Amino acid sequence: VLKFYDPLELSSTTIWGNSNDETIAFLRQSEIKHGRVAMAAFVGYIVQSNGIHFPWPISTDGTPFPFAAGSPPEQWDALSDA
Repeated sequence: VLKFYDPLELSSTTIWGNSNDETIAFLRQSEIKHGRVAMAAFVGYIVQSNGIHFPWPISTDGTPFPFAAGSPPEQWDALSDA
């Protein structure tokens, strides 16, 4: 028997009344989807930290993106709350 780490016992559960095979397929697909989103977020972080930014203003009043604020977390904090 193949042993694997499954602390939440997701391999033996069902979601939305589907079969176990359909549940595992759904969980596998959602893990791939969230992994792709995480990879895209990482690429965005790297692009932003290298000083690449959008050339247009952030809002209609002409406020530019806060690319001069420094690192990506500092840029995130420099965004307006509106």
